[in-house]
Amino acid sequence: MTDAKLPLTVDQQIDLLIRRGMAVSDRIQASHWLRHINYYRLRAYWLPFEQPAVGQAQPQEHGFRVGVSFEQVLSIYEFDRALRLLLLDAIDWLETSLRTQWAHQMALRHGAQAHEQVALHQDRARHERRLHLLREEYLRSDETFALHHRLRYPELATPPIWVSSELLTLGQLSRWIADLRHATDRQAIARAYDLDEVLLISFLYRLSLVRNLCAHHGRVWNREFSTTRMKLPRHKPRQVVEAINLQRPDRLYNALVLLAHVLHRIAPGHDWPRRLRDLMAQATPVMADSMGFPRDWSNLRFWSDLWPDVGA
Repeated sequence: MTDAKLPLTVDQQIDLLIRRGMAVSDRIQASHWLRHINYYRLRAYWLPFEQPAVGQAQPQEHGFRVGVSFEQVLSIYEFDRALRLLLLDAIDWLETSLRTQWAHQMALRHGAQAHEQVALHQDRARHERRLHLLREEYLRSDETFALHHRLRYPELATPPIWVSSELLTLGQLSRWIADLRHATDRQAIARAYDLDEVLLISFLYRLSLVRNLCAHHGRVWNREFSTTRMKLPRHKPRQVVEAINLQRPDRLYNALVLLAHVLHRIAPGHDWPRRLRDLMAQATPVMADSMGFPRDWSNLRFWSDLWPDVGA
């Protein structure tokens, strides 16, 4: 291994940060956190503050802009952690609601085993793969409802759709909905959220990625979601159109707008927007901008109309 890849003690890690220009006012505190938060993990939060080191010919060498401190980096890390938890709270509401809508609409329209009917889906091969995964999950699940249905209805390869829906992740569910053959079925689900079905499906893809990042402790602050372009509303819902940021389509903010919109449809009066405002009050303007937040976002009519206290 090269010298650059040799492991460093915590003290050596701190020395390296100081040598590269990071201010560390409390070495004991920095040592504590580096024993519990991987140096490499924290690097994602100080990376925007790096710059080429003066006098270093090697491109891998870097320094820090003047004024960057370990405490500043740690505060951004803590902010990101709080944001992930806040996102998971709202996504949990949507995931539960979406399972309910998919099961309810499809059962009423096409029967209890609607998910098994290949004619209701666009792609036979994709449908078979999803159905196979659902069967596997059903057979290994130790949830009470799964145990009950396996015992009571051994002839069923999968349980009724309202039971099957509880076995799906948000990502899996979004793909089941996207692959429905008839736009009327997709629209019946999207109507519950006052969204067009094309917009809902695009939003669910983005939200599945966000949820996975949150669930696996990934960074959401300052992340560019460039691999999946989320469709944005152009005409309605009007309040959503007025709140989105067309100049920063690949940042987190627009997904937060849509998430707040659907959460209001699911749980009117929920305090999630207030908690988002309180959390964003801890962010610097640069931190907010890196997530695509417009200036004075909390005073936009979208927020003040739906949750009067948010813009207060």
